[in-house]
Amino acid sequence: MTQEAVTWSKMRTFAAVAHAGSIRVAAAQLHVTEPAVSTAVASIERQLRAKLTARSGRGIILTEAGHVYAEYCRQILGLLDESAIAVRRSGLVQLRVGAVETASEYVVPALLAHFHALHPEVRLSMTVQPRDDLFASIAHHELDVVFGGRPPQGSGLAVRAVRSNRLIVVSAPGWDRSPAESPWLLRGPGTGTLDTTLLLFEQLQITPHTLTLGSTGAVLAAARAGLGLTLVHEDAAADDIAASRLVQVHVRRTPIKRPWHLVTGSTPTAAATLFISACASDELGMEAFQHRRRTAQD
Repeated sequence: MTQEAVTWSKMRTFAAVAHAGSIRVAAAQLHVTEPAVSTAVASIERQLRAKLTARSGRGIILTEAGHVYAEYCRQILGLLDESAIAVRRSGLVQLRVGAVETASEYVVPALLAHFHALHPEVRLSMTVQPRDDLFASIAHHELDVVFGGRPPQGSGLAVRAVRSNRLIVVSAPGWDRSPAESPWLLRGPGTGTLDTTLLLFEQLQITPHTLTLGSTGAVLAAARAGLGLTLVHEDAAADDIAASRLVQVHVRRTPIKRPWHLVTGSTPTAAATLFISACASDELGMEAFQHRRRTAQD
């Protein structure tokens, strides 16, 4: 094995250890022995003349130097994977899509189907993560496009297209309790919808009883069952409202505009460029995105 190949292998090993926080778990994920993982990490530490890990209980933690090196490993390995995809012949081109949970269920499937009909040679994959994890993944070249909210200022990410979307309050038909007296059904930590709901409570100056259910599907099911009010994306509640299983509740300061953003890195891949064009196609009608060339700093 060449020295260069050993270097990539060690970097992948260290990245796995950094992510797992455990030599044992990293070894299982990489299908190698624990001593092999420990040897690779020790070798990197000798080459860098820096301590990258420290023991913590049954696992390990990264030192400050370890955190710095892990970031570089993640970015370099992401670029390596991206470059491999870029040079493959057209029949093996891959599009790596990332989406927040609600978009993955109610927005992205129709767009993927439309894109696949136009470009069946492109292999598709979708990753569902919280928004902050998605933005980190695309910044590290681990994804080609991301669907979610607006990327953070200073991230260097680019908003390529936008589609209108609103957050609305819904309940089962016949709900007659005020927002302050109603139980509210919440999404899990790390979601933009949860953050917006909590901000709405502050604006309304209410402290209602809450029930955290995690997924959008669970929140909607609980609302249909009459457990309380919830703030959700209009796209997610549309079918239930049309079938009269849910109704929109008029609450002050709602609806809230929260457009869907289609985000790439500063230089989109060829597959991402094709996908952006497909998402902005007139054939999609109301589902179509509108082209927009802006970076997160704008």
